[in-house]
Amino acid sequence: MNLKDKFNAACGDSSPNLKISGFSHRKGYKAFFTSLLLPVVLIFSSCAPLQPGFETPVVSISSFEALPSQSIVPQFEIGLHIVNPNRSALNLKGVVYTISLEGHKLMTGVTNELPVIEAYSEGDILINASVDLFSSIGFFTDLIRNQNLGKISYQFNAKLDVGTLHPIIRVTKEGAFNYSSFLF
Repeated sequence: MNLKDKFNAACGDSSPNLKISGFSHRKGYKAFFTSLLLPVVLIFSSCAPLQPGFETPVVSISSFEALPSQSIVPQFEIGLHIVNPNRSALNLKGVVYTISLEGHKLMTGVTNELPVIEAYSEGDILINASVDLFSSIGFFTDLIRNQNLGKISYQFNAKLDVGTLHPIIRVTKEGAFNYSSFLF
């Protein structure tokens, strides 16, 4: 039994061409599906143009400080500076970020205690981050094996959540620095 037959059976007649007072099952069938699909299409299409011309905020590390820790794993407080180049405020719900060196994800931090960053404005947030001990061991092992490397590549990824009606904002920065300048 196909969907049309089920619809006709639910309406009390198996005849697809039965007309009662100008109403036919075919017209009812189309109206039924149109009434279901129209709201779904409107809901999904209304979310697309929420903020035309939205620019990705600029996120940078503004401070990096070691915190006293009771465990073997070091804790850090990392300051992020966020620039909002948009005409609407950024009402941040949460921020997650990771820092990787030479492909090893060394640090991860998260917070949901965030200020509102007004339109065409900037703000600072602090995130407590912990070091992944096993990734750190892998990084230092690779560093010792490749002493002639000279430069270390880094990757900074941040995910900013500005609420359910807006898409997640992802920021990635990549580069390299000369680690020999940090040695004596």
